[in-house]
Amino acid sequence: MQKHGGDIYTYMEQFGERPLDFSASLNPLGLPAEVRERLADTAGLEAYPDIACRELKKAVGAAENLPAEWLYFGNGAADLIDRICYAFSPDCALLPAPTFSEYERALKASGCSRIIFSPFRRENGFRMDPDFAQQIRQGTDIVFFCNPNNPTGCVEKPEHLLPVLRVCAEKGALMVLDECFNDFLDEPSQYTMKPWLREFPNLIILKAFTKIYAMAGLRLGYCICADPSVLAKLSQAGQPWNVSTIAQQAGLAALDAGGYRADTASLIRQERQYLREALQKLGLTVYGSMANFLFFYAGQADLEKKLLPEGILLRSCAGFYGLEPGFYRAAVRTHAENIRLIESLEKILSTR
Repeated sequence: MQKHGGDIYTYMEQFGERPLDFSASLNPLGLPAEVRERLADTAGLEAYPDIACRELKKAVGAAENLPAEWLYFGNGAADLIDRICYAFSPDCALLPAPTFSEYERALKASGCSRIIFSPFRRENGFRMDPDFAQQIRQGTDIVFFCNPNNPTGCVEKPEHLLPVLRVCAEKGALMVLDECFNDFLDEPSQYTMKPWLREFPNLIILKAFTKIYAMAGLRLGYCICADPSVLAKLSQAGQPWNVSTIAQQAGLAALDAGGYRADTASLIRQERQYLREALQKLGLTVYGSMANFLFFYAGQADLEKKLLPEGILLRSCAGFYGLEPGFYRAAVRTHAENIRLIESLEKILSTR
């Protein structure tokens, strides 16, 4: 099983203090103040959570400018990935490589016997291969696609994804489009496939509060689909109380977080550029990286281990299918924190 980023607990067990975590790609502004305030109110926790997430569904539907009945909520995007795999029991799946490892894990756990990987090649900047849609054949049950992709940060425009979606519809395959990092793009609306939901009921879009609102510990995600039968199957594919009352209230508070989104966009745009240029000055090769993290090649396989004594967690990408040791992912954080990472890398790389 691939190790995920954000494991601050193993570090604290070993070093006795909290690390500066560049391994988890969360909003560097941290939890919105409105969410912190809402979490202080424990009223209603003696009752079971609302299984239908009624209030949250209305609020997110309004925020997404979509019908509320197209939404289904889960215990983070990972819960929804599991539910999709268990609900539809795909026998044959197509995945890009490299990409988020939870797709493969959930597929195998649900009994999928054939997982086809489509390599996104280094010489092409890890962008989608032109023949990706041609790999969807009769008998392909499901296609997962992360946009922006994790860990590369590469993003595809709708005109590149539409042929994939059309072939999926022709072949009777579900297309699960993970847009969890879409909110960190400079122009999120130019890359989302939401306008095609009504036309393609086989399209499921994944989103989460985890990244954009730094709510990883609260676990709240949702999917969007225009086909009510798909959402009904998801609701039956696991236990009913999968979204706690606290998570639902936190989600509502996050949507009311004033200028938080605008402040996030400004910070990410500025610091992503700084970090990209700083990494390149160190002689490292940066790919894609249009979201809130930088994907780069350093040429040595143990950089993440050498950063541990510096109090920094970096995400090694060696465990991603199709990537060799030497590839890394670093979250975009505040300027002071990004400087600390660069100074630590400069110190380590100068001793090679």
